[in-house]
Amino acid sequence: MTDVDEATDTSGGRRRRRKEQRAGKKPMPLWLESVVLLGIALALAVLIKALFLQAFYIPSPSMEPQFVEDDRILVQKVSYWGSGEPQRGDIIVFKDPGGWLDPVDTAGATGPVSGVLERIGLYPTGGHLVKRVMAVGGDHIVCCDDDGRITVNGDPLDESAYLPPGTDPSDVTFDKTVPDGYLWMMGDNRAFSFDSRGHMGGPGGGFVKEDLVVGKVFALVWPWGRAELIDRPEVFDGVPDPQGGSQEGSG
Repeated sequence: MTDVDEATDTSGGRRRRRKEQRAGKKPMPLWLESVVLLGIALALAVLIKALFLQAFYIPSPSMEPQFVEDDRILVQKVSYWGSGEPQRGDIIVFKDPGGWLDPVDTAGATGPVSGVLERIGLYPTGGHLVKRVMAVGGDHIVCCDDDGRITVNGDPLDESAYLPPGTDPSDVTFDKTVPDGYLWMMGDNRAFSFDSRGHMGGPGGGFVKEDLVVGKVFALVWPWGRAELIDRPEVFDGVPDPQGGSQEGSG
């Protein structure tokens, strides 16, 4: 037998042995394969909740007419990654700064199934608030001017695009400069929103730390008949920053 024949025989023998080894391996049981796939899916869902998307529900009429009670919304977190910050006009979800919610509103899921779904971001989470950013760190926000409008850094806001028809911008007067790293939050349904205005006398002065922000509301997803993407109102685009420039944010 030549060297070539020997090499061929050796190679063929290795192939046969590999086939025999593969044939001897038992396939993974279906139940175990299902458990592994479910574990991977849950891990991905937790990762998505932590970094990208999370579901919430609207617990009150404070954001009407944009959102009504029991609406389901999706919050995205990408806009506030890195140096990204909440911008005036954004509707955001944030954690309770302390004492803004009743205990019943902080309970979250009550059953075992809904509890698991809540942890992976598929069940609306409780213990949070949904409001509109009216002013950011350094802004001077006042209610109201001679025409009954809220002003931010001296610029009057025409809020007719999102306030309920016939609603006044506020029945509470205020004159505040927002500290750096904080936000001034208000609901659109001003007569039924217990927001920054209602906490001016508290420890935080009504301001909300940016660290408490979960993310930006980008979609109303339920009920299907009213599903829509959520944008920042154009009225905030021209608001000057405290230094006299123009603060522009991502859409």
